[in-house]
Amino acid sequence: MAEPSASPLAGKRIVITRATLQSSELFDKLSGYGAIPILLPLISFAPPDDYAPLDAAVSQWNKLDWVMFTSAFAVQAVVGRAARLRRNLAVGAPPPYVAVVGPATRDKAIEAGFAVEHTAQTHVGIALAQELGKRVRGRRVLLPRSNRANPDLPLALTRNGAQVTEVIAYRTLRPVDADKERLARVARGEADAILFFSPSAVHSFLELSGKKQLSILQDRMAITAIGPVTARALHDAGVRRIVQAAEPTASAVVDALETRFATRHR
Repeated sequence: MAEPSASPLAGKRIVITRATLQSSELFDKLSGYGAIPILLPLISFAPPDDYAPLDAAVSQWNKLDWVMFTSAFAVQAVVGRAARLRRNLAVGAPPPYVAVVGPATRDKAIEAGFAVEHTAQTHVGIALAQELGKRVRGRRVLLPRSNRANPDLPLALTRNGAQVTEVIAYRTLRPVDADKERLARVARGEADAILFFSPSAVHSFLELSGKKQLSILQDRMAITAIGPVTARALHDAGVRRIVQAAEPTASAVVDALETRFATRHR
């Protein structure tokens, strides 16, 4: 790590739109580089309206061939529900293969006791179908996901011949208690960068601040996308100058921001 005073991030106000409980590692890492991280959660998570589909999937766990996790929170939601049902999903024979969308999800799955068979190379959901290809043909695949998850993955898996069961493991919501004063300051450009980790966070910002606000802000701050799907959502919102992290990790986010601030005088 560079000395805080030597880093291009020193003194930079970096807005993190992720849920607070998911942001501690990035918050600490940015602080270590001398940045001023600002928490502005734009999404929150809630249980599904109906647990019955998830409960049914958990009860049939060892009859599945694959389980695909497209977020770390999906792992947490499934394991948490299984614990309530007194089921340990990491034991039993034969367990389904587990595939994950990226390193953060992989780490959460390993922490939960799963052996991860495949991690998507490009860290987007549809890559799981593209990379696994014929391995899912005729196989029973479970997708425990958000109510706002992109439909591309189940469609691609079905085209590959998989028998797909998609269940809502959790709901992604706009927080009802968003810090309006902090949001207003950010919307006025009173920050140096803003980090978006999902299309849902992009949409929440637009709903709260106005559809054109991000395209205006791109001239004032580094608008940063974690992953290509989020970058696409920003592009659709009119943002053309997007900083994109190579991976959805704290180190990759810091590297992308350091490069941005080192190569462009502000």
